Amino acid sequence: MPADVDVVLLCVPDSQIEAAAATVPAGPLIGHCSGATGLDVLGDREGFSLHPLMSVPAGSAPDVLEGAGCAIDGTTPRALVTATHLAHRLGMKPARVPPEDRVAYHAAAAMASNFLVALEGVAERLAATAGVTRDQLAPLVLATARQWAESGPQRALTGPIARGDEATVERHREVVAERMPELLPLWEALAEATRALAGTTVSG
Repeated sequence: MPADVDVVLLCVPDSQIEAAAATVPAGPLIGHCSGATGLDVLGDREGFSLHPLMSVPAGSAPDVLEGAGCAIDGTTPRALVTATHLAHRLGMKPARVPPEDRVAYHAAAAMASNFLVALEGVAERLAATAGVTRDQLAPLVLATARQWAESGPQRALTGPIARGDEATVERHREVVAERMPELLPLWEALAEATRALAGTTVSG
């Protein structure tokens, strides 16, 4: 490692952070990019964490992090300032997330990203049984995400549950049970979560 290195940022799997940090000679600050991991894996070294709140699949554009949120923390004020500076240089909006909140933060991020992809995947499968493609569903998904981001969940919510149209909701349930019965538990859980968001209940 060059002698004039001030910061080493570890971009390794969570389980390898501690071992990787142990190989870094004394001197530079050490940072890691894990969302769910605290700073204890760095031992007694001065360091920080910097986790982009953004999905970065292979082949992403260089500016993929521009405008993204970012969870940071530091073992010292200097380390925290370094994490903040790096986040800003990458165009991100940092927020300090302390160790006791890291797992909750990361679980929320996984729900917002990974679970959304899984949900759209099953919606795509059901749509395919009616001859509708992902390209045709995509504008609805993108517009809904934008409306949620701009207005919040209550104002962005539309559809039969929000309208209290339980007759249509029941028809949805029946067609899911008929065409993709393995998805019925997921559909029912999401319907209940949607009712809770809309403040509606099922009569009878």
